[in-house]
Amino acid sequence: MVKPSVHQLPSRAWLTVGLLFIVGLLNYLDRIMLTTMRGSIMESIPMTEAEFGLLTSIFLWVYAILSPFAGFMADRFKRSHVIIMSLFVWSLVTWMTGHATTYNQLLFSRALMGISEAFYIPAALALLVDYHRGPTQSLATGLHLAGVMLGQSLGFLGGWIAEKYSWGLAFNSFGIIGILYAVLLIFLLREPVHTEIESTVGTNEKKKNREGKVKFGEVFKNIFTKPAYIYLLVFWGVMGLISWMISAWLPTYYQENFQLSQTQAGLYATAYLYPVSIVGAILAGVITDKWSVRNKYARILVPMLGLAIAAPCVFFASYTSILPVAIVFLMVYGFMRMTVDDNLMPIMCLFVENKYRATAFGIMNMFNTIIAGIGIFLIGAMRDSNISLGTIYQVAALSLFVCILFLYLVKRNIKVSK
Repeated sequence: MVKPSVHQLPSRAWLTVGLLFIVGLLNYLDRIMLTTMRGSIMESIPMTEAEFGLLTSIFLWVYAILSPFAGFMADRFKRSHVIIMSLFVWSLVTWMTGHATTYNQLLFSRALMGISEAFYIPAALALLVDYHRGPTQSLATGLHLAGVMLGQSLGFLGGWIAEKYSWGLAFNSFGIIGILYAVLLIFLLREPVHTEIESTVGTNEKKKNREGKVKFGEVFKNIFTKPAYIYLLVFWGVMGLISWMISAWLPTYYQENFQLSQTQAGLYATAYLYPVSIVGAILAGVITDKWSVRNKYARILVPMLGLAIAAPCVFFASYTSILPVAIVFLMVYGFMRMTVDDNLMPIMCLFVENKYRATAFGIMNMFNTIIAGIGIFLIGAMRDSNISLGTIYQVAALSLFVCILFLYLVKRNIKVSK
């Protein structure tokens, strides 16, 4: 375990948060906007519904498989360089997607998108906690997460541009924006120059470990001998399953349970959930950081409390027949859900050494994505067996208490110095 050190916040710490806020926005906007222009794309390039679904599936599969390797590259080389290269390549691929004229070209571009985007999140989160090692860690992570959520909520821009002009223009425009921003980051994004005194590792040794000396087998041996990491890995996998159980089927839940149109259901599922989630990401970070000054386990306790509130909200939302009540309960869930995302990397920082963190998070990202994909399939199978979404949501609510148990096990298996 690496003990926290007495330190001063490095220069450019908050500038880096701001720069990565925009990268996170582009990351999720570029990946999600394809789903908002389904009609325009299928009209231009003939394909079946299954083939259109495969465009998203191939992205998720490649993204998941590459995540551990992507994290390892961010541990082995400069994280800022990995981020810039990832942004440049996926923006170039986004631009290329706008020029696709056949289904196979589209499918290939989505696979390339999965490869290039996989390198971003592990490197970005590791760089953020490199800069923010003390009582600003959760807020920095939360602000970056707010950018990600904003990118998701702006996905409708792709559909609007496709409907008003052409779907190719949407990909071309955001691809060029990303390429230009990647060039700008070459001059602005830097590795932190720490001023803190670290008694456990000398400066020369630390530099040697960070620049090209980390080995993949070494990372596995280090993190998988820590019970806390295994519990956190399982926790994040279950959370991925639950999150997709709720969010992926939320428009359908509103539509079936409250007899709404497809447009109304989609609006209620996003217009209320995303804004409150963005606010939750920021406020949860502020609250956690303030509490962490007084309580060494705050970064674990805050998500435990958040999930304890979120679970009954999901459960009661599945029972009510009053639409505004269901919306309020699910908004509270969306707010409290951010206590987890804000603190996942900070929790891991309590017991995983700096030089292994991007790889460790990449493995967790892979596990989460694979389990989420399985979850989406299983829910479809459950619906084919005439199991209602209300029942599925009740199972999700009870499963949140299982997540609390795993966080408790994480807490029991680490020792945090004040």
